[in-house]
Amino acid sequence: MRRTLKKYLPDHQTIRNNPWLKPFESSLLHPRLWHLNRHSAAGAVAAGLFCGLIPGPLQMLGAAICALIFRVNLPLAMFVTLYTNPLTIVPLYLVAYQIGRMTIDDGNGFIVPPAFNAIDFIGWTTAMQTWMLAVAKPLGIGLVLLASGLAVLGYFATRAAWRLYLISAWRRRKTTGTRA
Repeated sequence: MRRTLKKYLPDHQTIRNNPWLKPFESSLLHPRLWHLNRHSAAGAVAAGLFCGLIPGPLQMLGAAICALIFRVNLPLAMFVTLYTNPLTIVPLYLVAYQIGRMTIDDGNGFIVPPAFNAIDFIGWTTAMQTWMLAVAKPLGIGLVLLASGLAVLGYFATRAAWRLYLISAWRRRKTTGTRA
């Protein structure tokens, strides 16, 4: 597993030679950002899962900033954000909205967005803004709670998976008598 990941991750020399990344060389070359162990992998998965729910195209930037702050594996954190894609983002946001509604005890139910009206575009725009303001609070709270829950779950699941892998490798070595 580790060898497979290392095969696809860029090395220090690639970062050092990239002219676009030259200004960030001192922070991007920190060894903990590129080292892959159970601590850096679990933290990277948590950062990626949390930042994957950031709205818009800012997920990878958020994951990179988190990786720099928490000194976890940078490429893995950025890769994990890809769990949100055009197929998964709508269901995830609906789940986040429902979590937010339950958290703030909003009994209104799902608020249907206004139908598009090209004839009364100004009226539709006003109705759309009202709708967005109505869903903003439960959605925002739900996104933070869902992202936090996914991050915690991802962190501990990665730690557990890494531990199971190590136990399996130790048992294999013990039975074959070789060192891998």
